[in-house]
Amino acid sequence: MGKALRWGILGASNFALEHMLPAMQLSRNTKCVALATSSANKAKPFLEINQDITIYKGYDALIQDTEVDAIYIPLPNHLHMEWAKKSINAGKHVLCEKPIAMHADEIDELIYMRDNSGLLVAEAYMIVHHPQWQHAKDLLKSSVIGKLIQVDGVFSYNNAHQPTNIRNDASTGGGGLRDIGVYTFGSTRFLTDEEPEEILHSTITWENGVDVWAGVTAKFPSFNFMGITSMRMQARQEMNFHGTEGIIKLTTPFNPQVFSQAEVQLHKDKETIQVFRFPAENHYVNQLEAFSSSVLEGYDYPCTLEFSKGTQRMIDMVLKKANTN
Repeated sequence: MGKALRWGILGASNFALEHMLPAMQLSRNTKCVALATSSANKAKPFLEINQDITIYKGYDALIQDTEVDAIYIPLPNHLHMEWAKKSINAGKHVLCEKPIAMHADEIDELIYMRDNSGLLVAEAYMIVHHPQWQHAKDLLKSSVIGKLIQVDGVFSYNNAHQPTNIRNDASTGGGGLRDIGVYTFGSTRFLTDEEPEEILHSTITWENGVDVWAGVTAKFPSFNFMGITSMRMQARQEMNFHGTEGIIKLTTPFNPQVFSQAEVQLHKDKETIQVFRFPAENHYVNQLEAFSSSVLEGYDYPCTLEFSKGTQRMIDMVLKKANTN
């Protein structure tokens, strides 16, 4: 393996084109060398960004390429486990889009394969690599807002006009909870280092077998959680950590530079007393650099499979509670 971690991408997804390939171009110690797609039209814009990419027509051919060190998987949700396992068996490190599995227990197999292979296998949970979340966590730990009583969050967008979008397709593992519930749930777990004890309430609106709106309340050991996710509402995202003496508010917690500028606001009494802005940080670049640093230099990777299993476990609990209701 050379000084740069050499990546192959499985599938010419729009997300890979718009976010991950540009991030690979910008990241230190990172190089995209291969793409698997049977469509010349889909390959063309990738080659316009990086003309040195080798194009494979099949996924199997790419993961057998000895010039590829790591595989990035942006495939539909139901294919994540299959191709993560195949990539590991081919001796490749794996960064897979969320959710890395459809159910929490499935991740145990990936943990076993990771531990036995010595490879880095992780879910592409980019927000933990953004400094706004590190800063918010430091604020919470400092007790500046007193005792944490409540966490509330919302993440929504409207793709009702895109009936062929994979997020609207039950057969591909679509639905709002798996797409964006990972962020409201996972960010709460990340900031507080706590796990949900019980889902108190779960109401879900379904369309064609996928959840398009979900309202959730949950009990954590030291606080309560309330969250809304939706694929049928105007775009909005916000997370609030509400204590006895203040509030930590993240106004663009999940899509900085796309939705708006990342800000962490500290509210005390009736006024905003501090605003911390992060106008230039790219969490996709940070994620790739953390991944390469872990593989090439042995640094701990910030988002483990165990963490991802915890978020998927909460999604499983929410779905089970809704079915019980």
